[in-house]
Amino acid sequence: MQGLQHLVDFVTSMDQKERLDQWLSDWFQRGDKNQDGRMSFPEVQRLLHLMNVEMDQEYALQLFQAADTSQSGTLEGEEFVEFYKALTKRPEVQEVFENFSADGQKLTLLEFVDFLREEQKEGERASDLALELINRYEPSDSGKVRHVLSLDGFLSYLCSKDGDVFNPACLPIYQDMTQPLNHYYINSSHNTYLVGDQLCGQSSVEGYIRALKRGCRCVEVDIWDGPSGEPIVYHGHTLTSRIPFKDVVATVAQYAFQTSDYPVILSLENHCTWEQQQVMALHLTEILGEQLLSTTLDGLLPTQLPSPEELRRKILVKGKKIQTLEEDLEEEEEEEVLESQLEGEQEAKPELEAQFESEPQELSPRSKDKKKDKVVMCPPFCTPICCQIMVQAPSSKPESLLFPKQKSKPIMCPSLSALVVYLKAVSFHSFTHSREHYRFYETSSFSETKAKSLIKEAGNAFVQHNAWQLSRVYPSGLRTDSSNYNPQELWNAGCQMVAMNVQTAGLEMDICDGLFRQNGGCGYVLKPDFLRDIQSSFHPERPISPFKAQTLLIQVISGQQLPKEDMTKERSIVDPLVRVEIFGVRPDTTRQETSYVENNGFNPYWGQTLCFRVLVPELALLRFVVNDYNWKTRHDFIGQYTLPWTCMQQGGPVPQTLASSPAPAPFLMLSSCPFLGYRHIHLLSKDGTSLHPATIFVHICIREGLEGDES
Repeated sequence: MQGLQHLVDFVTSMDQKERLDQWLSDWFQRGDKNQDGRMSFPEVQRLLHLMNVEMDQEYALQLFQAADTSQSGTLEGEEFVEFYKALTKRPEVQEVFENFSADGQKLTLLEFVDFLREEQKEGERASDLALELINRYEPSDSGKVRHVLSLDGFLSYLCSKDGDVFNPACLPIYQDMTQPLNHYYINSSHNTYLVGDQLCGQSSVEGYIRALKRGCRCVEVDIWDGPSGEPIVYHGHTLTSRIPFKDVVATVAQYAFQTSDYPVILSLENHCTWEQQQVMALHLTEILGEQLLSTTLDGLLPTQLPSPEELRRKILVKGKKIQTLEEDLEEEEEEEVLESQLEGEQEAKPELEAQFESEPQELSPRSKDKKKDKVVMCPPFCTPICCQIMVQAPSSKPESLLFPKQKSKPIMCPSLSALVVYLKAVSFHSFTHSREHYRFYETSSFSETKAKSLIKEAGNAFVQHNAWQLSRVYPSGLRTDSSNYNPQELWNAGCQMVAMNVQTAGLEMDICDGLFRQNGGCGYVLKPDFLRDIQSSFHPERPISPFKAQTLLIQVISGQQLPKEDMTKERSIVDPLVRVEIFGVRPDTTRQETSYVENNGFNPYWGQTLCFRVLVPELALLRFVVNDYNWKTRHDFIGQYTLPWTCMQQGGPVPQTLASSPAPAPFLMLSSCPFLGYRHIHLLSKDGTSLHPATIFVHICIREGLEGDES
């Protein structure tokens, strides 16, 4: 294995990322069939197929012989690296490099500044940035000293985060986190405990671990009565397995803030009897401790929801509540007074108990909104028999409350109700009803079908509703396979908690992950200003000005080291094509694709330009998909990358000059277009993991207004 060790040592000194030497080492081992630390030509031919490269045998032999400087008939160590460099030669990058290099060998500091200013539109910061990038990506020490950038250094820059399509400035937390919770999109999970389907799937705390680690800030818990007085979590009336509620709470306590410090919302679907609700409250308070928010932040009545910043490292309970927040705070004051009065007056306790039993108190001033239901609350020192009081039609006989009919339902336990502070769940009747009867801390849930219907019927009213109150949307009950819906349509209306089946990979989760990739992956993304205005005129189905339209030109140039969909088929070479998809308001949602390149997954070249016109860029997401062309069936998925339009890396704004110009064809012709740049897109697998080093190389141009506009 001496040759392999030389290879690793050599690549380690090359400059690029620890992952590159590991990747090369892996390929060497896979190609070295007899594991003797060197590769013969038949092994190289086998390696080419493994690397998704179809190459003429004579040309492959030429590369092999050129790399075999020792003339041993095999490749080892540095020879394999030279062979790899010959394979990975990037003529399209070299052409850009030579366009700015006087001698074709290096970019001087001034030449690199010109490239950053003219091509990448870095503007005034180009000079300082050039020095910084040379020091970061030039592999040779002499080059750094002389402030020059070699072709290898130039390629390293283009393949780095500084040459990524995603703007590095959007990776950390960069948004204002001091606005009310309802001003943010919140990364949300549906039936979080399930790791499979909705009928027979497994329930596991692993579902909560995965969701929280990927940035979810709202997780769902369905709680039912369990054996031995311990509540359990599962999908009710199905064959899904069951887990103890206390294990779920313990898991949330452990993993809530490993990925993000911003608040976690426990969305409780409570189906328990009074006794087990009391156990739920006990577990929440004892296990979560100081993490649990059990009263308003300052003990005073708020006028708006608190911000993510104010709620750092806090866990909030969302669920039904016996009374209003105002009544809770009043009751706390009254209890303090009552406790002081009761000191030394313990003999009065029997009379007080009799008073409560004979005069049940109705605490909701909005009982007219509850139709037939009457909500009653037990005294602080109630017994379990007392707390079997039921929600039912009003009765004049106290004994009928204590010995109810069988069809009645138990009320909520006061100790659990008290843990619901800012997120009281209420039924939705109409937007008018919500404005007239509900408060800002009350939140409604909508099925995807209901929410989409409301968007079509009253899109602007939904936008205004979501500007002052939180909404949660959940998948249709018909999605028993845990499939997902497209969250974009709900985000367009400002819905904050669009709950996803995060265990199911695919297009919909790509879109969800794409939105929440920004802002530090903290699970909160600030909505556009027109979705935070309670008087907004925006209608997601009929967007109009003043939202500034933009035109996007994407030149899909080339691909690099695209994996095969089925790695078990050595002889199969992919025929890749690139599809670019836009998701946003309905008029903006579209897709275009390149032609396919036959039998080349290693370094395919397209050089094709796609043009998109977008009315509301603030809501748009881009998805780059690479597929393996197949005329018999649907194309096979290779990789994808999704990001918000607003997070595309681009230079600062420059004056509009080419609004009426025709779309350029050759990628080198795009250099005069505002907001442009050469960018690499680092592909992800179907489940969102990196496919390093698989990338596609593009040139992006964004211009204000729709193409052909005069202004």
